[in-house]
Amino acid sequence: MPDPKPPPPSPPLLARLTGGLTGGLAPAGIALSYALGAAGGLAGLTAGLPLGMLIGALIATAVTATLGLRPFGHPVAVPQKWRFVLVPVIGVAIGAYFPADFLTLVRDWWPGLLALLLYVPAAQMLSYLLYRRLGGINRPTAYFAAMPGGFIEAIDMGERAGADMSMLVALQFLRLILCILCIPLGYALFFGQAVGSGADIAAPGSDLPLGLQDAAILLACAVIGWWGAHRLRLPAAVLIGPLAASAVAHAMGLTHASPPDWAILVTQWVMGSSLGARFSGFPRRQIAAALGLSAISVLVVLALAGVMALALSGATGQSVPAVILALAPGGITEMSLVALSLQIAVVFVTLHHLFRIVLAVLVARAGLALFPSLLDCDDAASDKGG
Repeated sequence: MPDPKPPPPSPPLLARLTGGLTGGLAPAGIALSYALGAAGGLAGLTAGLPLGMLIGALIATAVTATLGLRPFGHPVAVPQKWRFVLVPVIGVAIGAYFPADFLTLVRDWWPGLLALLLYVPAAQMLSYLLYRRLGGINRPTAYFAAMPGGFIEAIDMGERAGADMSMLVALQFLRLILCILCIPLGYALFFGQAVGSGADIAAPGSDLPLGLQDAAILLACAVIGWWGAHRLRLPAAVLIGPLAASAVAHAMGLTHASPPDWAILVTQWVMGSSLGARFSGFPRRQIAAALGLSAISVLVVLALAGVMALALSGATGQSVPAVILALAPGGITEMSLVALSLQIAVVFVTLHHLFRIVLAVLVARAGLALFPSLLDCDDAASDKGG
């Protein structure tokens, strides 16, 4: 019997550490992808786009990835987990906006929170019908793609229900992307609110010198808040935990500081580059089909949000743009960053998005319990006929 072959040598320690950090991606490719995002972001800032760094980085990386271009032989790809390191920056910055009389404000905002009970199921129903009748998508895929919140939960439930995962991921992801693109640009067009270009993103206290004590407190809010929210299994723990810890620290007077402007810009850059890089690997034909459907869905749901905002503006004491942003079907992290950068009712918007995401998951589960036929992977043609 021949001697067994010796096991292959283990990779060097540095290679193992780097592989775990980069998710197996080539460091040169990661650097080039972020450089591409930075170039797009700087171009967006120079052009005066609202949220120029975020939108510019997103467009530059998304277009390059969708076209299948490989800068210097490397695909557009970045470790998606890296952006979670910077999401607490948004939470800590938003926490600085929370006033001591926050609970009094929530009492005044109950009409908006109550309206979400109508808005969330209506938005999901409209998108579901659109995906079924215009897109010919099967029931499970259309149902979970139509969820106006809870990206991770929608993907998880859809996979267990036998949905077309590539189409589901594309539609849910494009929902987030289109909200990021349409809302700031729409505000600039319709409301003249072309801000977020770098000078207008200041949070309360961001103009104060950041001493070592303040920096330590903000860092503790980010780390302890994230850890605590994760242990409690709160939704969007990476954002909500640091936000809550920061709000408590500011309300107690432990600090009046906030993350500096450059930290928000770096967060925009990394998030934009990460979101754009996720287009790598999607077939162009599927992206085109999903983009058309998602664009119609987002516009329809935003129109619904606009109608409800006109009715709720007076009752909540918030402007129409603020209510639209609070109801927009984007991700809580991305929409909170938009509110922070556009300086629009940051606390009001974040609170409504947290409630919307929790409600979207509950509504989706309730719908399955009431209508189990939604899990039938049939042909969409049956619905088109009646």
